[in-house]
Amino acid sequence: MNANDFGRRTFLMGSLATAGAVLFSSRTNTFAAELAKTPAVTEGPFYPDKLPLDTDNDLLIVNDSITAAVGEVTHLMGILKDATGTPIGGASIEIWQVDNGGAYIHSRTGNKAKQDKNFQGFGRCTTDRNGAYYFRTIKPVAYPGRAPHIHYKVKFKRKELLTSQILIAGEKQNDRDGIFRDAGGLLEQELMLAEFKPMKDSKIGELEAKFDIVVGKTPDDSGTSKK
Repeated sequence: MNANDFGRRTFLMGSLATAGAVLFSSRTNTFAAELAKTPAVTEGPFYPDKLPLDTDNDLLIVNDSITAAVGEVTHLMGILKDATGTPIGGASIEIWQVDNGGAYIHSRTGNKAKQDKNFQGFGRCTTDRNGAYYFRTIKPVAYPGRAPHIHYKVKFKRKELLTSQILIAGEKQNDRDGIFRDAGGLLEQELMLAEFKPMKDSKIGELEAKFDIVVGKTPDDSGTSKK
């Protein structure tokens, strides 16, 4: 760990310890902690302009193909919750990212001639009753102008709650990435990072990345919003 990383981590240990802002309710005369919300960032120009026929949560296998996509196999998982820490079940999480060669599934993507046709490039998952989601994908790679990242969008009852991106903790290119730099301060940036670690007992070198998502509010059954 270099001096800059040590300074960032030291600052964040204090920041994250106080990230649950204390809110006072005059109605109940009680205090409640609110979680720091995951920052929203741009959707970018490459949300698929034509969705693939296969949109499940396994991006490594397209339909019934027996050929897997090229890349470092990654199991991406986490919990979707609101600012009170309550898990949100029944929400839709979408992810999209470039293949191992830097190509999106978009008509205007770069490196289209070398696109990995075995990589789904886009997937959806519905959170379970505990707010959990899961994807099997590849570790994101860089392409000109961007650090490695995974885009994602959260929807609930047909409403979009959040659009953001996941970047790799410790990736040297993060500090040169304009979208990451513009996300906010060190705390907001930290809330966009996930550690991609070797998966225990994997015999083929798979990775796992755990990334929780916190949104500020969810629509209720009447179509209005609640905190």
